[in-house]
Amino acid sequence: MRIIITIFIIFLCSFRLWSFDLPVSRISDDSLLRLRLKENWFTDTPARVLSRRSVVEQLPTGERVEIRAAEGRDEIMVVLSRELIRGRVATETQPAQQRAATGQFYGWAQGSWMLTRRKDNGEGTLIRIFLRSDQYTYIQFRPFDAEKSLLDAVLYGGYIVRSVPVAVPFDRLYTMPLNDILKLTNEKFPKKYFEPDPSLYRDSRIFITQVRRHISDLKFADDGTIDENGNHVFIETLLRQPSASAGLNCSGFLKWLIDGMLRPVTGERLAVNPLKEPYGNRGSMFTAIWEERRDPFFGLDWIRNLASRANGILRSPSYSKLEEFEVRNDNFSLVMVSDNRSFITHTYPGFMEEAGYGVEGLHPLLYTLAVERPFSFYLAAVNNEINATDNIKGTPRLRQYFHVAALVPYFDEYGVFRVVVFESAAETSFNAFRSRYPGHFVNLVEVPVTAKFDP
Repeated sequence: MRIIITIFIIFLCSFRLWSFDLPVSRISDDSLLRLRLKENWFTDTPARVLSRRSVVEQLPTGERVEIRAAEGRDEIMVVLSRELIRGRVATETQPAQQRAATGQFYGWAQGSWMLTRRKDNGEGTLIRIFLRSDQYTYIQFRPFDAEKSLLDAVLYGGYIVRSVPVAVPFDRLYTMPLNDILKLTNEKFPKKYFEPDPSLYRDSRIFITQVRRHISDLKFADDGTIDENGNHVFIETLLRQPSASAGLNCSGFLKWLIDGMLRPVTGERLAVNPLKEPYGNRGSMFTAIWEERRDPFFGLDWIRNLASRANGILRSPSYSKLEEFEVRNDNFSLVMVSDNRSFITHTYPGFMEEAGYGVEGLHPLLYTLAVERPFSFYLAAVNNEINATDNIKGTPRLRQYFHVAALVPYFDEYGVFRVVVFESAAETSFNAFRSRYPGHFVNLVEVPVTAKFDP
């Protein structure tokens, strides 16, 4: 099963046609089609199913569905692939685009339905349904006993819910309407994560565009920032940088970013020294002796101070407190990690005090945050435990916050989830950011998005 799914994902990821989806309750019902297909595709012998050619059927709504089968080593998959429908909300430069059929049947368009069966006996093992036109978001059902099935909801490798009992035999799901099934979950199905509204992310899209417009003028410089007077200085000493090599490091860049948001409101840039001050609980009596030598909490203090000032000015002073802006959500329980041979499911720890979240779970976390907080983005402090003194055995291991970045999760005008990464005076990709720090942790603080940006 997993091998088949992996093959499908590799194929699907090579395309970049996106859709603008409907609420879950408005997905066209295909249960009558599945009832007609049951004998020949869902219960017939695997060999005979695989011998059948793909066919295209039409729903009463006029939507088209391609039925096809695929073969793996131990299992087969029957796919009811909906035709991809495209559309978009209006943007600053383009009008809204009405939903229209594309003629493409990728297997993950909204409403697509997949059944996995064992090759040896034809037994069904998994049903996967795509509630959004996104190959990384879906629900799936697994058989439990003669009377019950189990529901999982998966977003970008993270289980939002797992093993929710559904009082229906697995084979009954072959022909049951989707919304009837979801009603049996006793409201444990988190529908909100499958119904994002792209129009809510207009300010995020404008903010990203404006940052991109200015970022090409920046250069990287170690320990570099811009002070409250607009001078390029070194963070540690506040001495002027040589003009020929003046630039920003990762910390100075985040200050530049927040200054660009606050200047249209206050007319001023932030001073540098207050951003270096300790903020909130961190460390202990055992780490205090190392702070002067290693400054292990610099990145954490820096993003907390920036977030405190941004929230206090752009929201209200009451939002400048740590408990208001530090992210501590635990929106999912497990993460699936691919090692190119299989999918390994392991427990994800969620938020850890003074560390944040494991990088492995960052993608689904940012997705849930984007849905829950559509008018925010996040400053991240990357950290890991390292030896207090390099190359000396027996020294304690300290958690060092050694890099900071800005992460902007949002849904574009087509309804596609994206994460933009700004770091070290440049824009990088989220995949590059995540793969750069395996096994590391990321502490996140929330900052409100603003459409006005003037660095």
